[in-house]
Amino acid sequence: MLRTLHIENYAIIDSLQIDFSEKLNVITGETGAGKSIIVGALGLILGERADSTVLVTKEKKCIVEGIFNVAKRKAVKEFLKENDLDADDELVLRREIGSNGKSRAFVNDTPVNLGQLQQLTAMLVDLHQQFDTLEIGETDFQREVLDALAGHGDLLVKYQDIFYQWQRVKKEWEGLKEQKLQFDKEADYNQFQFNELEEAGFKENEVEEIDGELKMLSHAEGIKGVVTRVYFELQESDSPLVQQLKSLQNQLQAYSPYHSELTSVIERLHSSQVELQDIADELDRINSHVNYDPAKIERLNDRLSTGYKLMKKHGVQTTNDLLRIQAQLQEKLQAVLNIDVQITEKEKQAAKLHEQAQGIAIRISEARKKQVKPLEEKVNKLLVQVGMPNARLRVSIETMQSLSQQGMDTVEFLFDANQAGKGNHFQPVGKVASGGELSRLMLCIKSLVAQSIDLPTLIFDEIDTGISGEAARQVGVIMKGLAGKRQVICITHQPQIAGKGDAHFFVYKDIVKDKVKTNIRLLSTEERITTIAKMLSGEKPTAAAIENAREMVSN
Repeated sequence: MLRTLHIENYAIIDSLQIDFSEKLNVITGETGAGKSIIVGALGLILGERADSTVLVTKEKKCIVEGIFNVAKRKAVKEFLKENDLDADDELVLRREIGSNGKSRAFVNDTPVNLGQLQQLTAMLVDLHQQFDTLEIGETDFQREVLDALAGHGDLLVKYQDIFYQWQRVKKEWEGLKEQKLQFDKEADYNQFQFNELEEAGFKENEVEEIDGELKMLSHAEGIKGVVTRVYFELQESDSPLVQQLKSLQNQLQAYSPYHSELTSVIERLHSSQVELQDIADELDRINSHVNYDPAKIERLNDRLSTGYKLMKKHGVQTTNDLLRIQAQLQEKLQAVLNIDVQITEKEKQAAKLHEQAQGIAIRISEARKKQVKPLEEKVNKLLVQVGMPNARLRVSIETMQSLSQQGMDTVEFLFDANQAGKGNHFQPVGKVASGGELSRLMLCIKSLVAQSIDLPTLIFDEIDTGISGEAARQVGVIMKGLAGKRQVICITHQPQIAGKGDAHFFVYKDIVKDKVKTNIRLLSTEERITTIAKMLSGEKPTAAAIENAREMVSN
């Protein structure tokens, strides 16, 4: 609810503050006193465009601030959290306009853009003005009215949960089908590449090992020659090194008892002899395995050529990279085999969810259709009471073949403002009703669903145009009932409506330093009686008018 509205330096308003009641607030005043100016200022914090021409004093900025109680407004708090704004029970909206025409908007002292402000205030305030295109013309609201009367909110939530599951599974199913088309396009080429790699049959690091072996075979004769020469010097020459070391050991051994350090030298010579003997044996083994083999060289060159060709083709550098690509191709080929199974499973899952959603949608549709006639009858009866005896509302429901987020129905409110004329001229409500008619029609509808729909603060700006007497009284009665469930603010010229207010504000003009200023004050009970009496019979109310006003206020 809107607790406080503060306006500073706007049009002929110097500074004023209004502390609203949480029920029915009525605002009255003479024509031209500034009631519409207050609504215009309120429009600024609702996100309407700013204009520097509204500034009274060009040296000062215009400030409009609204303080709202949002303790029970879950949707508002979710919006605040989603937009990284402070989500307290008290919400302060402020709009500032500089002398250069630039405006800034704030939510709890945090700057926001106009789009964010408009989204937020749409959940806080529902402003009905003459000549407005009202939300009654919006199909979402029209459908919500039937849903509220049907009382199937839980069923609708269950439907939407299944609907979103169906949409998700359907999207996954369609994605798999697109993937299969892509797989089919690539399958032959992938199979060819896989067969080529599989036929090559490389093992880990094979190409690198072949490269090393080829280098060895290419130098086999040189390797064999040098190995043979070294082996000969170590083991088979006239004075082989191994034998020489053994002879040297024997010579030293004869004198080792006479010098203590010779023993360690002899041991080192023995170790060297053993090491050289081992080297000679290793060279003999190498020599026996190194052979120049032209056939093997050719065979290995062919294998190496195949490996390098495949590496170049796939843009890789090692045998292991080729094996990784082979594994990836195998996975793709396996996926082609698996995807048909997945597509079939998703198709069945989507069909099952669609069937469930459609079953619930049919129940929702039937419940909506049951509310059509009672809604038409109740609204049309209320229209008579609020001064539109010839107006009629008709509700059209068209069932669609496809499912949507809200079910399978399109709901449209049709309106004929003059049934007394010839024929039926029902047309979409937003196209044919005047501003005042739309406001009264909206009042009738919202009074029926106020208990079920989380309505924001409702502001009606002169919806009583063209009515008086009993019709005006009925508008007041309906507003009073509506205000028992939601905060209502009504700007009115009708005493019958003013008498129903829980708080009555009076807008008036003051002359301050030779300048006309708009101001507002909350009336006491006696002031209300006097003001309403003047609305009934003029500036000097009669005793009968005062008594009549007293009765209106007390009732």
